[in-house]
Amino acid sequence: MRKTTRERALRLIEEKGLVRPKDLETHGISRALLSRLVRDGLVIRQARGIYVAARHELTAEHTLAQVAKRVPEAVFCLLTALRFHGLTTQSPAEVWIALSEKARRPRLDYPRLRIARFSPASLAAGVERHSVEGVTLRITSPAKTVAGCFKYRNKVGIDVAVEALREFSRKHRGRADELARFARICRVSRVMQPYLDAIA
Repeated sequence: MRKTTRERALRLIEEKGLVRPKDLETHGISRALLSRLVRDGLVIRQARGIYVAARHELTAEHTLAQVAKRVPEAVFCLLTALRFHGLTTQSPAEVWIALSEKARRPRLDYPRLRIARFSPASLAAGVERHSVEGVTLRITSPAKTVAGCFKYRNKVGIDVAVEALREFSRKHRGRADELARFARICRVSRVMQPYLDAIA
């Protein structure tokens, strides 16, 4: 019976990708069993409260999956979203997330976070969902990300925002209306227009 429970627990961890102890407890798998699986080398503790099967294959977005698991209300934005969508040559040292203005700042030992505060309407608009290693990432769409970079140009740098705009215009030629809509939502239409004219 014990072996069956062990096997069921391991299979569940493999299916889910990244798990937290509470994810397993809802399936009747105790923390004590999780600890034994870690001790036996079948499961690895990735970060505080995050576990994966030893055979789990990590992807390039593994760090984002960790953050999404630990901060489920986060929306990946700005430089992190640019990188995800292939709209920048930058490789940010921190993970950029958007949170609502009143949300508590998460405490993560790793990775380092950069937090942008969005209004509820801005936080909800233009968010895509992507599945990575069994975890759902909420991430700003390419158009919303570019507009957001112009809005937060003092944080990310105007050169990064312009590069993103150029890449977006090259990769998403038919989505100018979408970009214009998010420029209005982010209130950066006038700021972006000279750069759009230069690219056209």
